[in-house]
Amino acid sequence: MNSVNQATRSVAQLGMSRGCPDGRSDAELVAAVVDRDRGALQELYVRHEPWLSIRLAYRCSDRSMVEEAVQDTFVAVWGSADKFRATGPVAAWIWGIGIRRLLHVMRPRKSLRERLLAQRSPELLSAEDELLVGVEHGDVGLALGRLSPELRMVVQATVLDGLSCQEAGRLLGIPSGTVKTRMMRAKREMREALT
Repeated sequence: MNSVNQATRSVAQLGMSRGCPDGRSDAELVAAVVDRDRGALQELYVRHEPWLSIRLAYRCSDRSMVEEAVQDTFVAVWGSADKFRATGPVAAWIWGIGIRRLLHVMRPRKSLRERLLAQRSPELLSAEDELLVGVEHGDVGLALGRLSPELRMVVQATVLDGLSCQEAGRLLGIPSGTVKTRMMRAKREMREALT
């Protein structure tokens, strides 16, 4: 309940309060945010914060980092609503901002001295990091690099980012059936490259 209070307080800091649901579409709300309509931002927050928090929590178990990423997401929506091009759903646009904000929050923030010292002594990698390094620089990484950009984007969205075909389709602006087809082609090409 504390996190809900913090989120409500953060929204209140933008000068908004909870009100009746807005009848406008998400795209209309984003257009209103461009015109600095705080009520439109509030409505976007009410509509999208619950699913965004849940989806980000699947990728990070630290609740405070998730909350920070969600708040940063809606601050970014406020500041960059004019960059929304309406080529796909607003939810996919918000998700793209949200996942990038979470990755930013999760990055270690070390001082210059700590970063320089870390370069001197080799750090032990976690099992997940070792696997990702192997994927990036091993045979799988080479096979992935040989894929066409549209196939690579589908593999990245579904396998590395963990999105469903429908979510990946929304994010990439293509039908979910196209995501499935491209994924099948990517698997076939990677299988051939690895054998």
